[in-house]
Amino acid sequence: MESGMEKKTLVKPDGRQLILYSRTPIAGDIEATSPGTDPPGSKTHLRWHPLRGEWVAYASHRQNRTFLPPPEYNPLAPTTDPAHPTELPPGDYEVAVFENRFPTLTGRAEEPAPPSIVPTRPGKGACEVVVFTQDPNSSLGALPLWHLELLLEVWADRYRELGAREDVDYVMPFENRGVEVGVTLHHPHGQIYAYPFIPPVPARELEMQSAHLREHGSGLLDDLIRKELEDGRRMLYTGERSVAWMPAFARYSYEVWIAPRRPAGSVADLDAAERADFARALKTVLLKYDQLWGKPFPYIMVFHQAPTDGQPHPEAHLHIEFYPAYRMPGRLKYLAGSEIGAGVFTADTLPEEKVKELQAVEVKLD
Repeated sequence: MESGMEKKTLVKPDGRQLILYSRTPIAGDIEATSPGTDPPGSKTHLRWHPLRGEWVAYASHRQNRTFLPPPEYNPLAPTTDPAHPTELPPGDYEVAVFENRFPTLTGRAEEPAPPSIVPTRPGKGACEVVVFTQDPNSSLGALPLWHLELLLEVWADRYRELGAREDVDYVMPFENRGVEVGVTLHHPHGQIYAYPFIPPVPARELEMQSAHLREHGSGLLDDLIRKELEDGRRMLYTGERSVAWMPAFARYSYEVWIAPRRPAGSVADLDAAERADFARALKTVLLKYDQLWGKPFPYIMVFHQAPTDGQPHPEAHLHIEFYPAYRMPGRLKYLAGSEIGAGVFTADTLPEEKVKELQAVEVKLD
């Protein structure tokens, strides 16, 4: 753990883990809270999809999770009201991480029953909620740079801890922002899924990266970044250690990637200077999104990084991918039959056109 980050681990009344992070010492008298005392769901399992060659997760207990509660009830807001406990206790800390109450994957997963005609296995792994800030009216992009750097340290800490588990082969932090992508709670937060396998999308990326490394002796993303910098038309942030750009092969309008220039395998591999520049790239992109149309910009933000399956992955190059999810006339499209059914995207816009709109948005980093 980084020397500048304080960490305190607690256990909730229902048995789930709560971890508090801060730049300053955390009081020792903070007690973990939870909305109830019932243990989290454990009836989650995986079934093999024989035609797609991939695992599908089943967790029907998630139908009972909190969905868009009334404004007077915020499950992620610290409270001193013992009659209505929430997920977070009051106290002086800046980021909180806790096990999901309705997990898709969990170390407590039970053996599936009854047997299926396809291979099955318990839904082992982990699902964690990362509360970015105690301020319910803030957002990831509104946080100061020091707070984003702290979050990168938190994500690195979770990568190391979760990745060390035997039932975890891939750690993927992500944020779903906006009801347009199915957000159930408005409080600024993200999640971490720790899978017992390498998911299909990053697995395919890693396969292509590995083939490129064998053939050319250099990293695929490293070479793509170099070419994007030479081209220059799609760049949104060009820092000394990190870059943000709209890929020439972007499938979504306003799709943006962020990566360190050095081919660091994971967020845990970033040094302090790289974290600082990565935070600047991240804030630049988020501010441009929100200022583009003068309203909160819905998106899916996903970390792709090296697996934790115990194998070396020299091909891996940490990067964030943003998939915008806004629907405005003539600007974005919903995914339809070709995209969802065949995995073949039909792009209605060109990256070279849409990047100009984001490039034109002037932002100021505090």
